Amino acid sequence: MHIQDLRKVLHGVSGVPVTAYDDDGEVDPRITAKVYARVARAGIHNIVAAGNTGEFYALTPDEIRTVHDAAVTGVDGRAPVTAAIGRSQREAVAMAKAARAMGASAVMSHQPVDPFAAPQAQIGYFRALADESPLPLIAYVRAEGFSLDDMVTLAGHPNIAGIKFATTDIMLLSRAIAASDPNGALYVCGLAESWAPAFTAAGARGFTSGLVNVAPELSLRVHSALESGDFAAARQILALIEPFERMRTKYRNGANVTVVKEAVSMTGLAVGSVRLPGLPRLEPEDRASLAQLLETWKLDASQPLFPNDAGERGL
Repeated sequence: MHIQDLRKVLHGVSGVPVTAYDDDGEVDPRITAKVYARVARAGIHNIVAAGNTGEFYALTPDEIRTVHDAAVTGVDGRAPVTAAIGRSQREAVAMAKAARAMGASAVMSHQPVDPFAAPQAQIGYFRALADESPLPLIAYVRAEGFSLDDMVTLAGHPNIAGIKFATTDIMLLSRAIAASDPNGALYVCGLAESWAPAFTAAGARGFTSGLVNVAPELSLRVHSALESGDFAAARQILALIEPFERMRTKYRNGANVTVVKEAVSMTGLAVGSVRLPGLPRLEPEDRASLAQLLETWKLDASQPLFPNDAGERGL
């Protein structure tokens, strides 16, 4: 995909599907592909394979490639597939090259987790990956401590299509957008629907979402409201989403993926538990609250929770 076409796609919703495990705790490529097929069929604009909601850091490099392949299979050309890459620079470059061979449209570089990574060196890491990647790159900026110059330098790389900005430093975001080349990387809200109005007001476009695994129409409705400048409508939809997103923040965000995977299972597609060190299962009271919330969403006729998954191209 041409980098300018990818930037247009990033104005939409970038959905991050979960990774399914079988009864032995191994990646199940068939069910994982079905998760991706459901999200793609719902009309999500960009689909990120093996992102944080897909448990990137709990997967081996070989398993990450398995997820990338399952994503391309499941999406089946309905939307661009952005393959998440990361770990050491050499591993990330190898993942990017493999993703291109599988048919991915772009790559997203995860934030380095090295405890001794300096902010300016992390910018160097992203730029080095963009230098060597055969596909356009989205940089996932999650840590604090970056300067305005860091962000402008990152946004100006010719092979960086977007910056997934995932901190609450709105002041840095707004200053970076103003200072960066408007023809360079697009700044995208990396903190999902709840933060999307504030990021949109600061000049970012598009947002990422784990909610798409369960209720993609709600995510698309938030996006549509923000695109039309109707912040009041967006807030009304966010009020429906708020209990779900708040539950994900429990245990210092340790329940983030757990809530999503259990919700997916409640819609009839068993995807297994979360690998350690994430929270494997919800507490019974939280599971009951989640089930009740999903039932509430079903009452909205415009929000079907994947009512018909049968016969999805044999997946």
